[in-house]
Parts: sequence; structure tokens; C-alpha cells
Amino acid sequence: MASVNKVILIGNLGRDPEIRYNPNGMGMATLNLATTQAWTDKQTGTRKETTEWHRVVAFGGLVDVIERYLKKGSAVYIEGRLQTRKWQDKDGKDQYTTEVITEQLQMLGSRPTEEPPKAEEDTTNKAVLEDEEMPPF
Repeated sequence: MASVNKVILIGNLGRDPEIRYNPNGMGMATLNLATTQAWTDKQTGTRKETTEWHRVVAFGGLVDVIERYLKKGSAVYIEGRLQTRKWQDKDGKDQYTTEVITEQLQMLGSRPTEEPPKAEEDTTNKAVLEDEEMPPF
């Protein structure tokens, strides 16, 4: 029997994307995406909402788009799949994280009014990953 691992999210970035590069120059972008669900409480009539936070990662050409155009508050449509990673922390304990691996990204809302940063500009969220920190791709 076939299985499906598909995630579709529409939300806003909770902070600027974190961009990292491994020593070979392969990029990885990490996004913290908020999705909010609102409803009206039937008993009180008050409006309520709850926000879920999703860890979203992207590789390849998507990293360039994310780095140039997305920032805290940007609205995005994400299609991808769930993946759980396991690693050991500095104390040797197993740690797990579940992420959405981006397969498709669409920017929502209005186009940016200012020029995107040039490639040679230094960004505060850029870092170099060691091989053991970078997930396989």
C-alpha cells in the first residue's frame, strides 16, 4: 500500500530566516512559521485563536529566494514533507526534531518595495555549518 507524507502550510515567519552553508557551499534555510487558527467560543461569543509554530527547512535554489526576499512577518505558502531527525547533544543524550522539508514555496502578499539585499552583503543570520551539523541532502 502506498503512503503519503505531504504538508501544506500558509502562515507568517516569526523571525528572519536563518541561512547556513556547509563547507562545500550548499545552503540550508531554517524558517519559523506561525499558523494561526481563529474561532468564536459558542458559550461566551468571544473570539479566540491559537498559534502553532512549525520548523521549516529548505535547500538548493529555494535558499537564494528565501535569503533575498523573506523576512520576519513575510506570508508564505509551503508544500513539503515531514522528516524527523535524531542527533546527540553535548551530553550524549539523543535529541529529536520534526521539520517540514520544503518542496515548494510561494511568497504571499505584496511584492517587496525595497531592493533585495545584494549577494555580497553580509547578513546576520548567515553561518557556516560543520559537516556533522548539516542534515544529509
